[in-house]
Amino acid sequence: MSSSTIVPAQAHQHRRRSVLLVSVCTLLAAAAQIFFKIGMKHFEPNLLALVTNLPLVAGYVLYGLFTLGMVVALRDAELSILYPIIALSYVWVTALSYFLFQDTLNPLKLAGIVCIMAGVAVLGRGQKA
Repeated sequence: MSSSTIVPAQAHQHRRRSVLLVSVCTLLAAAAQIFFKIGMKHFEPNLLALVTNLPLVAGYVLYGLFTLGMVVALRDAELSILYPIIALSYVWVTALSYFLFQDTLNPLKLAGIVCIMAGVAVLGRGQKA
């Protein structure tokens, strides 16, 4: 095999890894938002209460991990492909909120989730080979 056939294959593999990493990052972002919600139930507007509010701190840590994962993922793939995948965090937050907080789901929310998932799929199909 020549090096010209290996390089595109490696580049494709790097892009696939980046897409997978961003997909995992959406779960981190969703979990962070859930922890923010839980932490705000115990919110007190003083510094000591903020730094000892474990759910809030956990949310910040998860959001930091999300950010680091995104930076790593952006190294090897197109921003225009990766960034729309972040919209999946809305799907996860909606699902988690339904199960954890008994948030309501109505036909419009479900249609929005379908649109988000379809949009991510369509944009993903536009990825260069």
